[in-house]
Amino acid sequence: MKPDRSIPHPSPHVLLDPEQQSPRTRWFESELRARVIGQDQAVHSIAGLYEVALAGMNPPDRPIGTMLFLGPTGAGKTRVAEAVVEVLFGSASALLKIDCAEYQHPHEIAKLVGSPPGYVGHRETSPMLTQESLDRYDSTGTRLAVVLFDEIEKASPALWQLLLGVLDRGALTLGDNRRIDFSRTIVILTSNLGAHEMAALVSGGIGFARASARAQNDNPTFKEQLRNTAVEAARQNFSPEFMNRIDKTVVFEPLDDDDLRQILELELRAVQGRILAGGEAKFRFSCSDSVKERLLAEGTDRRYGARHLRRAIERLLVTPLARLVASGQVGFGDLVEVDIDADTSELVFRKRSTAARAVANVAAVSLDARERAAAVVAVATAVALSTAIGVTTGLAQRRR
Repeated sequence: MKPDRSIPHPSPHVLLDPEQQSPRTRWFESELRARVIGQDQAVHSIAGLYEVALAGMNPPDRPIGTMLFLGPTGAGKTRVAEAVVEVLFGSASALLKIDCAEYQHPHEIAKLVGSPPGYVGHRETSPMLTQESLDRYDSTGTRLAVVLFDEIEKASPALWQLLLGVLDRGALTLGDNRRIDFSRTIVILTSNLGAHEMAALVSGGIGFARASARAQNDNPTFKEQLRNTAVEAARQNFSPEFMNRIDKTVVFEPLDDDDLRQILELELRAVQGRILAGGEAKFRFSCSDSVKERLLAEGTDRRYGARHLRRAIERLLVTPLARLVASGQVGFGDLVEVDIDADTSELVFRKRSTAARAVANVAAVSLDARERAAAVVAVATAVALSTAIGVTTGLAQRRR
């Protein structure tokens, strides 16, 4: 009897998709993209290392990954490392950051690894790099650490030699012969090498490209030219042995005006979070479009990108708001509207009081815990109603 060939037989092979990410990796990458603007390649590369760590497939005798970030200053190289630990551990303090400008002389390396026996300072100063400092945090069951060597080109060549063993064997021997395991560590190196050469290729200067140059940045050929320029500058500065131990070199693209506006919104939300998290004068503020343009004009520079933006926000916005709170002009539940005076071109601050102020006073003098809780609920309700009324009134005025 012949077999019935009309019945399909299941194939023993299942087609796999190596491009499919795990849910945790997708979450990790999306959180990074919400914090890092304009540097998708760096975010995607970090997410790939995180996925290798989740799968436990990193080499046991090397770090999970070693990344070299090149590009102009103010483009977000250090910010990427900070964002990684913020997503993983909830705090930027989890980043083990080493400012390489502090290690320009060979003898200063002892601050990192400690002095060996017989040398001055042995047992007197604890080394900065220890196994305890790497194991301080745990990411939802995945033991992981992020170490940043910031502006590595400023360090003494003695530090580069020290890193050769870390990048190659995933281990470091301290001055007292203790060994540090870097096998569960992501090592990030940043450098401004090639920034001046990149500036010669990008119209608008070192810090960021103007809108007319964005078309150049979207051109694959131009991107490759920028990358080759930065990588060649790094190869001329570092030894071949050092460069060969770098797993991934990422060249950061200059920020354009749209990127800077998104960064400004992130910084303003961060200021609002500080106001709501600390102190008793929890209030909200809003900035007009003209104020945001002023902050961008004051806080961005062709040479420094977005580096000075945070300083401009502190000087023009945070300091005046702090004075208003300290002098009692702004209190709990208020809404402060920030605009620019048409005559003087200076920032003006106007307060929209809410019914929450009266309720807050009741909550402040309440001695009973239940009454205090009820007052706090009333405060929140009053703030919400006041905001809704304000929004409704604003829409009605616009319609008129």
